[in-house]
Amino acid sequence: MSVQQPQTQSLSAQLLRGNLFAEQCPSREVLKHVTSRWGVLVLVALLGGTLRFSDLRRKVSGVSEKMLAQTLQWLEGDGFVLRKSYPVVPPHVEYSLTPLGQDVGVRVQELADWIEHHLPSILQAREEMNRTDITK
Repeated sequence: MSVQQPQTQSLSAQLLRGNLFAEQCPSREVLKHVTSRWGVLVLVALLGGTLRFSDLRRKVSGVSEKMLAQTLQWLEGDGFVLRKSYPVVPPHVEYSLTPLGQDVGVRVQELADWIEHHLPSILQAREEMNRTDITK
């Protein structure tokens, strides 16, 4: 009686379906874009509807113009954000979520809501950790 070895998928097959644990998997780059500080905030902000760049920058306070532009480019490249440019002077550009962006936006909003709901416990844990570090 022989023990049959489990078949392993080729690396290219794993990469096509996504495998976050594979070093070269493109899903890691997407995860980085979606879960970056600004990525989460942009996705959640756009869940509220279409926004112009300046409105988005005001809503996501603290983000630099450069980081907002870069984040929007990443999210647009990943298929989450739709950029619509109007041929007027001054330029008028609007950003909205694609259906894929809506889906991922709802998921990161759930994470953001969870963090906000549990913030008192999180801050308490931080405070306890800081007290422990001081006494060591």
